[in-house]
Amino acid sequence: MSASISQKPASILPAFADSPAAAHLQVGGLTRFSASDYPGKLAAVVFVQGCPWRCHYCHNPHLQARACANSGAPDWAGVMDFLQHRRSLLDAVVFSGGEPTIDPALPDAIAQVRALGFGVGLHSAGIYPQRLAAVLPLVDWVGLDYKAPLARLTALTGAKSSAGRVLDSVKALLLSGKPYEVRASIDPHWHSPDDLNAMLCELKELGVRHLTLQQCRDASGQPTSADFTNALFSGSEAMACSVLPPALAGGFASFSLRPA
Repeated sequence: MSASISQKPASILPAFADSPAAAHLQVGGLTRFSASDYPGKLAAVVFVQGCPWRCHYCHNPHLQARACANSGAPDWAGVMDFLQHRRSLLDAVVFSGGEPTIDPALPDAIAQVRALGFGVGLHSAGIYPQRLAAVLPLVDWVGLDYKAPLARLTALTGAKSSAGRVLDSVKALLLSGKPYEVRASIDPHWHSPDDLNAMLCELKELGVRHLTLQQCRDASGQPTSADFTNALFSGSEAMACSVLPPALAGGFASFSLRPA
């Protein structure tokens, strides 16, 4: 393995201990219907408030602080009331963020959703590996972000321990056997074609088999745009193939492009 991938794990938060009741979950928002946040499922998305990273291309900066500034966001009781009335219309609930594993009430919130008969998806950036490992047995599917080549991750997130945390999270996810996709969001103002190639090489070395490349949106919701990403997410197979990196050849059991 390369030096970057074999580095020692970073210090991390302990796994959930004395998890509080779901009523304490800090809800930053609710999407009532989504056909894209959990592949193959119709889902509601609960956005958990809070994220310790400050990624340069973050399109949800309002979810970074732990205190919710969205006066229209429901509390957990409001989320559960909505879900009670959607039991025959939705397949699953996805916990997203922010970073959902930041919230100690997450395990009980997952349990309450499961008790209603919904499947559970989880979006995570892999910031808290032990907490991710603790909730993996409780969920059905995981979308894990891989934001940049490991050597550039600290520059992107502003957190020195980023690479070690992400590595530990990828390994925990693969060991769990849970269905998953690793998602790399591509911002042409941050990622070059060489960066993308490096990311794919790292993921192949780690044993990742399911990969999605996503087009970034800015904070206003508009797709970030440059010649590189315009070709990649054009919808034209020929144009996409002209810019896909060499590392994509072989090694992935599934691969998809997700325009903004």
